[in-house]
Amino acid sequence: MKRLIKSGLMFGNLIHVASPALVERYNRALKHLTGKQTKLTDFYIDISGYSPEIGHELDDHLYLNHMGVNRQFILLTTAQKDAPLLNAKFSTSRGILRQFIEKNEAALFSLTTRDAVAGELVNSVYDMPDPARLMDIRKITIEADTTNGAIAKAEELDTKVDRFMTEDDAWFDDVLIAEMIGLAEQTGDVLRHPVMLKHMEFEQQNFWTEHFGGIYVFQKQELPGAITCLPRHEVQHIPIDYVIDLSERNRLANFLELNGLVEPIVKARGIDAAAVLKQKMDFILVDALADEGINLRRRAPRDMRRLAREHADRLPDEFHALAALVNWAENKGRWPRITSEDPAYFYTLRAANHADADLVNMLLSQLSPKDFRQLFICHKQLFYALYDGWSDTKKDYVVEYLKTEYQVDKVGAREALFGHEPVMKEDPVKTGPGGPWVAHRGTTDEYEDMIDRVGPWGPVRRG
Repeated sequence: MKRLIKSGLMFGNLIHVASPALVERYNRALKHLTGKQTKLTDFYIDISGYSPEIGHELDDHLYLNHMGVNRQFILLTTAQKDAPLLNAKFSTSRGILRQFIEKNEAALFSLTTRDAVAGELVNSVYDMPDPARLMDIRKITIEADTTNGAIAKAEELDTKVDRFMTEDDAWFDDVLIAEMIGLAEQTGDVLRHPVMLKHMEFEQQNFWTEHFGGIYVFQKQELPGAITCLPRHEVQHIPIDYVIDLSERNRLANFLELNGLVEPIVKARGIDAAAVLKQKMDFILVDALADEGINLRRRAPRDMRRLAREHADRLPDEFHALAALVNWAENKGRWPRITSEDPAYFYTLRAANHADADLVNMLLSQLSPKDFRQLFICHKQLFYALYDGWSDTKKDYVVEYLKTEYQVDKVGAREALFGHEPVMKEDPVKTGPGGPWVAHRGTTDEYEDMIDRVGPWGPVRRG
């Protein structure tokens, strides 16, 4: 992991807490939330205020996330909005924290100049004894205040100001006026420096959780389902229409297609599909040759092509299937028959344009793990877990590539891979022979008619 840390690919963008004043504020908030304190004089924190160093010191890396259910947070600066979330138990947590900070940035900036803001992502679930409890998580609300209760005092002052302005005799109420002055001394000028935080609620119906070996939950779809990383029979009953595990490739492909969650890369607008597929081929090539004693660092595209020719017999089916797809896209070659059982199948997909695209791309990265770039972007926890088992040759190549190719233009890389252009009605998307999917049976016309009715793998029936 040292390669990743030195290259800024792990623990990057964490906030350094080094000044005595900030350490003291952090300790006040930590004691307020957990009853614990740190003896460290400097440490790094993520968007939630979690510190790996403090987790090690306390021998509890869930010290701000008891039982991995209701994440607590400590904000020392609004700059935390750009930090990662470490040890995430739910895919939605970082997005919720970032939105909370951005929507309340002015108030939080004012509050954190004097104190730490401590809070919690609250839902109706307090533990996670079985997967069925996941279905009870529907809404997340945020509760937050400074350690000295500045927000509560500001709300109390606001209530008293309303009384003062609306009640007839309030002008002569010396006790009320004295209370207002006392609160104002503690809160400051709430008109010039707002300390009120917006009440925010977030739906949590489609999400990934690390609990129970990893489960992707899709409750908002027309055909709701859960996708388990463990074999389905090892996971207790989940009260949802469809439960599918990662090994059930045909059922999984069917579920994603019928819910409109994915699209073929070759059908996507606004991206260079052939270039994306070629890069995936390079990553598969590296995975296949990493243990062959070949120096893979700083390889130009022509060098990668030469390696592929020289070692074609050692390359896996995924490589050859993607090569056939590239040949179709660039040279009008024969349309390859890539079914959902083909190991290359999920490499050919990306999330369609919808609100849960990040979640679907996260799932697809787990289904196509040799594409280390997508894995790093979409599912860092799994990337780090798999990285630990790679050969040194592959680790060197991956770190060098991510550092020199991805890190220099993260936004551009993400746009090239996952960006969407609006589809114009007068400019229909063109596809190749048989459409963008592989016909399992029948003629091209019959296949396209069948897709319109039930999707490329036939209907999913309830019950």
